[in-house]
Amino acid sequence: MTVNRMLPAALAALLAAGACATPSGAPSGAPAATPAAAQAPASAATPLSISDPWVKTARSGMSAAFATLVNTTGEEVTVVAASTPVSPSVELHEVVGDGGATTMRRKQGGVVIPAGGRHVLQPGGDHIMLMNVRTAIEPGAEVPFTLTLKDGRTVSFTAVAKDFAGANESYAPHE
Repeated sequence: MTVNRMLPAALAALLAAGACATPSGAPSGAPAATPAAAQAPASAATPLSISDPWVKTARSGMSAAFATLVNTTGEEVTVVAASTPVSPSVELHEVVGDGGATTMRRKQGGVVIPAGGRHVLQPGGDHIMLMNVRTAIEPGAEVPFTLTLKDGRTVSFTAVAKDFAGANESYAPHE
């Protein structure tokens, strides 16, 4: 019975001594080492996660990429630009309706994802528009993308190419 009562006290003493220990070779009184992850500021974490990314197949001309953008921070995140090696011109687009007709146009101000929220890029809605596709996007191809955020950070992802016949809205580049 004496052993059972002494074990918790001994364990507590060992844990306390370990918490006060300095790293090997560190001068006495130096702070204990902390893991690098604990030292990294929260803003260093990736602010967006990308789920279900895909891109419409195309031999040339125009294509579009879609995904769900999930804000992993406690602050609003704005995507202001996108790029991919398969297209020299990539824009953030929205689809707007006017009297039954729909038109896609450049999304002014970028795509805003609320703190802890999500924003869906989908056919017939907001999307990433690829203009003048210079490399054929074949079914199953993995296409790299980079999103640029308002604060200058970037987020990269890969989208799988899929055949898709829908989302044939007209394009109004100057609206």
